Amino acid sequence: MLLSLRRTFVAALFLTATQITFAQTPKTVVLEDLTWTELRAQIAAGKTTIIIPIGATEQSGPDVALGKHNVRVKILSQRIAEGLGNALVAPVIAYVPEGSYAPTTSHMRFPGTITVPDDVFEKTLESAANSFKVHGFKNIVFLGDHGGYQNDIKKVVAQLNKAWSGSPARAILPPEYYAASSDGYAQILRKHGYRDDEIGTHAGLADTSLQLAVAPQMVRQDSLRNGPKLGLADGVYGGDPRRSTAELGQLGIDAIVTQTISALKTATAAR
Repeated sequence: MLLSLRRTFVAALFLTATQITFAQTPKTVVLEDLTWTELRAQIAAGKTTIIIPIGATEQSGPDVALGKHNVRVKILSQRIAEGLGNALVAPVIAYVPEGSYAPTTSHMRFPGTITVPDDVFEKTLESAANSFKVHGFKNIVFLGDHGGYQNDIKKVVAQLNKAWSGSPARAILPPEYYAASSDGYAQILRKHGYRDDEIGTHAGLADTSLQLAVAPQMVRQDSLRNGPKLGLADGVYGGDPRRSTAELGQLGIDAIVTQTISALKTATAAR
């Protein structure tokens, strides 16, 4: 009788401890918010997809903060991970190729932009992916928010999948993510009556509207609405952001998230 009571007491203590552990584990898809033991448990429970968000630290005209891509890709990656249900989000890679600094080219002509060589960037992606593979992730997904390094990511994905041949791990670059945020979003805006000379390719109406939808605090809206038309010398490429709105941006955000989730579900289900 005493032995039976003791076993019941020990079992109750174990159950209580387990419940406390689960209660303390944050409900998050952000890897940085987990302890290593919580992460191990989540991988064992089926969180075998990891999203590596890739941003950029670059100028986006005088009215959008330098961390635009970093914040945007983190928020979108979290929404995509939540939609997938079996995914977590790695820390954002914020140091990417942005041109030369001797002499300065591309966005490096504007203060605050940070650049790294292509080979350093590619090695960083490769090292991060191999780290996650070692820890048990099966689907290593790269989401790049900036157009300038898309070919670098494609190269890394091809190299990783060649090296991982025969293993259960796979590197994935869903083209839908960047396509939906660039050409796809431009098509949506055209259907709503906006012209290409407003939409732009960098820091124009499209870019700024997306940012207003996810992080409005990063847009200097007073100067945006009341300032003059901006151009190349200001860091705005081929567009006019003055009529940007969060409502327009949400159209693009919804398309990016929905199309990327669908693409990733297809890619992972086919394995």
